[in-house]
Amino acid sequence: ILDSVRYGPVEARYKIYIIDEVHMLSTQAFNALLKTLEEPPAHAKFIFATTEIRKIPITVLSRCQRFDLKRVDADALTRHLAGICEKEGADIAPDGLRLIARAAEGSVRDALSLLDQAIVQADKGKTVTPEDIRAMLGLADRTRVLDVLGHAMRADAKAVLDAVRAQYVDGADPVVLMRDLLDLCHEVSRAKVLGAAAEFDMAPDQIARLTDLAESLSMGQITRAWQILLRAHEDVRMAPDPLAAAEMALLRLAVAADLPPPELAAQLLEGLKNIPDATPAPAGPGKGSGSVMTTGSAVAATAPVTEDHTNPLANPLANPVAKQEAKPAAKPDIQTLDELIAALSKTRRGLAYEVEKYLRLIRMEAGTLIFSLAPKAPKDFEYKLRAWLTETTARPWHVEVKTDIQGAPSRREAQKQAERERKAAEEAHPAARLARKLFPDAEIEFRDVAPISNVVSADFNTNEDKT
Repeated sequence: ILDSVRYGPVEARYKIYIIDEVHMLSTQAFNALLKTLEEPPAHAKFIFATTEIRKIPITVLSRCQRFDLKRVDADALTRHLAGICEKEGADIAPDGLRLIARAAEGSVRDALSLLDQAIVQADKGKTVTPEDIRAMLGLADRTRVLDVLGHAMRADAKAVLDAVRAQYVDGADPVVLMRDLLDLCHEVSRAKVLGAAAEFDMAPDQIARLTDLAESLSMGQITRAWQILLRAHEDVRMAPDPLAAAEMALLRLAVAADLPPPELAAQLLEGLKNIPDATPAPAGPGKGSGSVMTTGSAVAATAPVTEDHTNPLANPLANPVAKQEAKPAAKPDIQTLDELIAALSKTRRGLAYEVEKYLRLIRMEAGTLIFSLAPKAPKDFEYKLRAWLTETTARPWHVEVKTDIQGAPSRREAQKQAERERKAAEEAHPAARLARKLFPDAEIEFRDVAPISNVVSADFNTNEDKT
């Protein structure tokens, strides 16, 4: 590109270079292109397209005009696909086209690719049904997804497992199922907040079921379900067995749905604190079991029992010891990189090793961690670190990876740099130079002993000069 951009066009007025997925260029390629972008020839135009804007260096972004393309509305995309089907003579049910538009997530390119796949798989002369589209995409029926969410929110664990297993047998992808549950949970929250004013892209009977579910749940239950499903979606995507991970996540949702809301739980705990100690007092004459039954007769207790009040150990029940309330272990307050590594070393040594090797710290404080990554860092490093911090400290964390700012060297990089500097200092030491001169083939080893005085170092320099 750089070689040909200098020459003017032969036929047209401009030379236009379109680079798709420009974020895939290496840093060296961006640097080579930067000079041309700073002073482009009058006859040359560059058009860059990307889906990962944060991977573009800031020096390149600052020299471009940025246009953010919006996603195409699902209804408009459905009409566009219907027009293509009419021109191509393909017969696809409207609900099937709507499923394709939803799966494309606003991308016309992806929608056309899915439409081509549906047309190719269809039998000649037959209508492609929504069931065919669901089987092709690995989608679950929206009605059956509503069943799963309803069973989970009613804490019916057996029905949840049966419904998930049935959908998996019919070809539903567990990851897609979790995504559909997230979408439905969001629609339930909209129905709860907006009421009759909410609009939904689904059948009337499904809207009625969705509204009934929203009315039966509190906003706290809905938001808690959203948090569980949001984390479960990532867990299922990364799990070696997605079906098992999806089942365990939905069981966790069913258990959480049966728990009292936080405010009610706090009231119950406060009530338990006010209950008096239930330790039974020793039975006196005439109270409780005042007689002991034997095989032959009943013998009444006639002599009162005298207690020695001078010795506090004589009757331990007379002075009951107050019960120590078990307090939950305090969550660690992690505010520095040293505290983070120390806490990780106790529970997640593998993650602690990755932090020391790849994390280049930019800023860290309570609840916030911003850093850049060293080369070859794992793709899920940011997710694992955020999940561990949130779980360990019981608070949400803002974890952000910067690509345009280089943080401080990681711990391993700093150690290697210190080791290189130490070796360089050893190599430059007068004693090492003298030893290398006297014994050219010898291996020189430095050991930490008593420090060499300035006088000895001066003697080495003098001897070296005489030699």
